[in-house]
Amino acid sequence: MILQNGSSPIGPDKHPKHHFFNADNKQGKQTENTKMKISKQTIGQITPRVALEIPKPASFDLPERIIQFGTGVLLRGLPDYFVDKANKQGLFNGRIVMVKSTDQGDIKVFEGQDGIYTLCVRGMEGEQKVEQFLLVNAVSRVLSAREDWGEVIKCAFNEDLQIVISNTTEVGIQLSDDDITSIPPASFPGKLLAFLYARYLAFDGDQTKGMVIIPTELLTDNGDKLKGILLELAKFNQLSESFVGWLNTANTFCNSLVDRIVPGSLPERERTALENALGYEDDLLISAESYRLWAIETPDQKVNEILSFSPADKGVVLADDITKHRELKLRLLNGTHTFSCALAYLSGFDTVGQAMDDQGTSGFIQRLMMDEIAPAIASDTLSLEEARSFAAKILDRFRNPYIIHRWLSIATQYSSKMKMRNIPILLAHYQKSTQPPEAMSAGLAAYILFMCSTKETDGTYKGTYGEKGYTIKDDSAGILFDWWGKFPDNPVSAILSDTRLWDTDLTLLPGLVGAVEAKMQEWMKRYRMASS
Repeated sequence: MILQNGSSPIGPDKHPKHHFFNADNKQGKQTENTKMKISKQTIGQITPRVALEIPKPASFDLPERIIQFGTGVLLRGLPDYFVDKANKQGLFNGRIVMVKSTDQGDIKVFEGQDGIYTLCVRGMEGEQKVEQFLLVNAVSRVLSAREDWGEVIKCAFNEDLQIVISNTTEVGIQLSDDDITSIPPASFPGKLLAFLYARYLAFDGDQTKGMVIIPTELLTDNGDKLKGILLELAKFNQLSESFVGWLNTANTFCNSLVDRIVPGSLPERERTALENALGYEDDLLISAESYRLWAIETPDQKVNEILSFSPADKGVVLADDITKHRELKLRLLNGTHTFSCALAYLSGFDTVGQAMDDQGTSGFIQRLMMDEIAPAIASDTLSLEEARSFAAKILDRFRNPYIIHRWLSIATQYSSKMKMRNIPILLAHYQKSTQPPEAMSAGLAAYILFMCSTKETDGTYKGTYGEKGYTIKDDSAGILFDWWGKFPDNPVSAILSDTRLWDTDLTLLPGLVGAVEAKMQEWMKRYRMASS
């Protein structure tokens, strides 16, 4: 089947830009020869024409207190930002030694800039645009795991070191048959276990020399999972019971949740204009939205004291239980994206920002969040007021004109996202009401239409929107392709009842099939279905 739209897609995005990002303005005419590369040596020579937070010279002499596995933009735009902010306030007074765990890329750019980089923060807070530029100097040095493994192990002997941070993607936290005597071990858990074993030996099993370990990979209970893997890996490597005891009791593994969009480098034109305004070149310059959250599950006051950077910014949350924060993000941010992406894309919008500029679509998204999702997830531990307050912040983030977030990217693995993020919301709604939720039903109807496809000779599935075709990147695309083939006029009941997709029969929910079918009929008046 082919889905076609008779309406014209929306025109190009025309978001307003800060004047320093206008490459045609007079200040943007500065020549390349007047700029220098940012580094420890040149930081005192720069004369920026924008407000810029510049680190003090004493910050270069702070001791290394954190070892960080990963050099990616999320780490640099969130945890490292918090540490730098705390240092500038005199709260933490420590720096980060980064470990590049993968073989991709090199560390020369970090070495050339002494680990210094510019963070460009841009976003919306209420009706106000927020722009901030700062030089982050939290990173003392960057080590390559492959080239500098000996130096990584030497860090285990540093008494000042107390914290481990990681972001090696979700794939990085997996158990494997890793030999920790390899130089270096292959996996992140293997590298971390080798580091901790070296620390155990260096300090003769001193209980006070354990580490606070905070993985930021996007996994539920990531700290617990990492600890379990290290204990299994220690047995595989036949490490002593004494070490296993030290690993288990002297070290604290904290579950954490990170939330900030950090796109990375600016588009070339904007970057050139900003560098002209800053007065220096920065190959590590990154951008981030203004919203930030790092929720860390901490068991006691001692750990809170070690994480002394936390008071520097309201975005760092230390709590006994971070379930509430995870639920808010998963349901109101990710869940809204998933319920909305097909409806917005089929309405002609390529990006979230474009959809939020349209009164009808933005109104739908607001009703979905405020009137349906927030009441559904409210509980004894999460008030409706808290949920709606968080939703208001999410709406600000969706309106951010500086973030280009594409609906087709959100639609990757659409079916599994709908199952994991949104079916629990739908079921929670029905625990409180016997009436089908209007906005959620519309989201499900749009999802089913979006998943109408043709199967290509190479096995991929293609949907069609107007004159544009899109690839459906979804492991369950074949299931929906088959149901559309069997019921080309109305596959709603078949799809909602398929337990392969949802692990439950959604047709048993009162009125849901009728509500989704009604939305389908509404959409079918706007879109025509034709055989390929």
